[in-house]
Amino acid sequence: MKLLIVDDDKNIQRFYKEELEEEGYEVIIADTGKDALELFEKENPDVVTLDILMPDIDGISLLRKMKEISPKTPIIMSTAYDYRDDFAVWASEAYIVKSSDLAELKKTIKKLIS
Repeated sequence: MKLLIVDDDKNIQRFYKEELEEEGYEVIIADTGKDALELFEKENPDVVTLDILMPDIDGISLLRKMKEISPKTPIIMSTAYDYRDDFAVWASEAYIVKSSDLAELKKTIKKLIS
């Protein structure tokens, strides 16, 4: 099972990678929107976690582009801010507020791939 983690924060990248690899997932990291789109097309991940605030392309624009490329790939919006009232995030399969406890993220990934 291949996961694409899109986040510009190196600490989050490292944390997610370590935690999710322990769960048995193959983890690919992108720290810019441009890299994320390239990896999304090249690697064909099973699930994507997508930060909303990115330095080049915002996560909501990335969500739209990824859904155009592969409408069935589950995408989890992952952010430190609450965007649930922004209807644009509704195109994602799940929405998670970042936390040092990845239990909710892990549970959501399992639910999406089962």
